[in-house]
Amino acid sequence: MNTSQAAPTGASNLVTAHALPSYLQADNLGPWGIYLQQVDRVVPYLGNLARWAETLKRPKRALIVDVPIQLDNGTVAHFEGYRVQHNTSRGPGKGGVRFHQDVTLSEVMALSAWMSIKNAAVNVPFGGAKGGIRVDPKTLSIGELERVTRRYTSEIGIIIGPTKDIPAPDVNTNEKVMAWMMDTYSMNEGATATGVVTGKPVDLGGSLGRREATGRGVFTVGCEAARHIGLDISKARVAVQGFGNVGGIAAKLFAQAGSKVVAVQDHGGTIFRESGLDVTALLAHVAHVGSVKGYADTDVMPDDAFWGVACDIMIPAALEGQITAANAGQIQARMVIEGANGPTTPQADDILHDRNVLVLPDVIANAGGVTVSYFEWVQDFSSFFWSEDEINERLVRIMKDAFGAVWQVAQDNQVSLRTATFIVACKRILHSREMRGLYP
Repeated sequence: MNTSQAAPTGASNLVTAHALPSYLQADNLGPWGIYLQQVDRVVPYLGNLARWAETLKRPKRALIVDVPIQLDNGTVAHFEGYRVQHNTSRGPGKGGVRFHQDVTLSEVMALSAWMSIKNAAVNVPFGGAKGGIRVDPKTLSIGELERVTRRYTSEIGIIIGPTKDIPAPDVNTNEKVMAWMMDTYSMNEGATATGVVTGKPVDLGGSLGRREATGRGVFTVGCEAARHIGLDISKARVAVQGFGNVGGIAAKLFAQAGSKVVAVQDHGGTIFRESGLDVTALLAHVAHVGSVKGYADTDVMPDDAFWGVACDIMIPAALEGQITAANAGQIQARMVIEGANGPTTPQADDILHDRNVLVLPDVIANAGGVTVSYFEWVQDFSSFFWSEDEINERLVRIMKDAFGAVWQVAQDNQVSLRTATFIVACKRILHSREMRGLYP
């Protein structure tokens, strides 16, 4: 497929190339700058809806909050928190909350925008939102972590709610954090509101299959793409960066389908085994020690060497900005499946295209999580819950249908899958915006 459409000269109509600060130049656009480039690339394909394109470049609402808590030693610490609602034309905001020491407003803005695209791409009735706190949760006790979560929830409570904006787990947050968020919001509202968050414990209105959903979606679209390009999954070699709920589950499903997972990288290092890793045993090791470090009978590789591993499928499932102009030329895979949000820079995207590497973009590849979050939200409203088999069956059907539509648009317009996904999603968002009109 041809993705040679011209790159824009500026990141948006509002920020020209001359006005960009240094950290938004060249291959270091920052997350929001990357998103703006992606939107600019798709505008020529929007037809009459292009008149609304500026809507996509402006978050509807961005909230910055102070999160003060008393630490266990009696001192008071302050953390900065964010909640951004990018677009709500198609429904309430939807997106995770991450706790990480490097969280920035630019990152949260971009993640909220990618959630708008992702939700529209799989056609669930949500807009895009995202949240985060700039904190290293590993430095907090469990009590401090709970106090941070509850104070943050109280601060953003003015803009979230089951019909307004529904948070979910993300980096360094989990079902326990979601339980605290749900309880805090419910106490402030004076009534239990299970639908205010998704990714909760099953006993508190969570959905079966939610933990595995993103990895299952990665596997599903990977299999669909492999079928289109003639790649036999049962003989494929797979390399995975990030081995948590996304990368670990995807690796397990690929291994069960016959693939060899030959390399895994996480914060503890990079391991390799030519004959293939025992994914089930590796998952147990990571659950016990916290990383792949120390796993027996493997070769330890320098982290930079991961990108050059001989494989058919590479799955970046860690953080954004991992595949750049500096390492894209090393990748030997036929297909890159983006389990993480924003792992590939626009420059790297172009390099991979020129080398005939098929990139399955995050906005379709990792949408399994938000799809099952939608199922959870629906189940909470109806107080009627589905079996795990029903959930997985519905998830696979939605992911296959969404990928099929994106693939067809890519073929029809001779563009990359990323641009095709943006075409599908942006048209849906902007059509809703046009039909709703402007008020007042």
